[in-house]
Amino acid sequence: MRTIRLANLNAYKLTPATRGTSSWDARATAIQEIAPDILALQEVVIDENTTSRDSWEAEAASLIQDLAAQCGLTASMRASDGHPHGTAMAANWHRPWWTALMWNPDTVELVEGSYRPFGAPDYWHGCTTARFDVGAREPILVASYHGDPFRPDFRYNEALRLKGTFRTTGGVKPGFCVGDFNSISAAKVDDGQSGRQYYDDEPYTAMHHDDLESQVQTGTIGTTQLADRRPTEALLRKGYMVDAATHLGAPWEPTVGHWEDGRGDPDPWGPRRIDLILASRSVAPALTDYQAHRSAAAEEASDHLPVYADFDPSKISNEQ
Repeated sequence: MRTIRLANLNAYKLTPATRGTSSWDARATAIQEIAPDILALQEVVIDENTTSRDSWEAEAASLIQDLAAQCGLTASMRASDGHPHGTAMAANWHRPWWTALMWNPDTVELVEGSYRPFGAPDYWHGCTTARFDVGAREPILVASYHGDPFRPDFRYNEALRLKGTFRTTGGVKPGFCVGDFNSISAAKVDDGQSGRQYYDDEPYTAMHHDDLESQVQTGTIGTTQLADRRPTEALLRKGYMVDAATHLGAPWEPTVGHWEDGRGDPDPWGPRRIDLILASRSVAPALTDYQAHRSAAAEEASDHLPVYADFDPSKISNEQ
């Protein structure tokens, strides 16, 4: 059985005005370089100042469908009264920012009726979920998630909501939670001395800017300035999920920090790994490869590098 490739891209404010530009082409090229079977996407944005609220969803759906088509993918699902635009996407409903799922219809199949978008109050950004037939014993659940950028407590609560989405009686559904988590992973690796240490080092200890409250543990600003890792701590506890990078022993690579200040949004944080692929307990044995994709197109496309993981559906276990 062939392996399946799952990828993630925060597309950095992908707007209708981006069509036909070099940055649009860079996004499409980076996705084509990866050739994913399933792609989770974040930061599809409609200008709320120039577009009527009644048109937000139609504009977002058209944009997502256009990008998918250029990449040889689809985001199409059966339209309904509740989802008239027939696109696997989700927003928080009060702001026009979308997440989405795309897939290669020649290699995986969307399970009819499985698409479910989550918005506010569950998530600051929308979270798109759906199940896919990948040739395993049962379909896998995939969530395209974008963490609250400002509030550690909200991210922690979003993680609990994600955990509930994957919950099944006595365990966790087979699948992946992927996206821009806007926080550092709590995954640990052997330290070479019979102990365990974080895979991602503490990035904030020497920083002094105004935005530290959005990333560090309460009460540590000015002292230890430790990263708030509670969101992934909740998802990784007791192997409920695994961080694909650490599970496979991949070399550490940042997913952000390659854009200098002024190119996009101001970046006071430096290189970090905040775009994650988390696989549930039964999928962990099926993981075969993980990488952050770095190319000229990927570095131009977004302030986030795409990440991807390969897995062998035949090795997904029955464990819950």
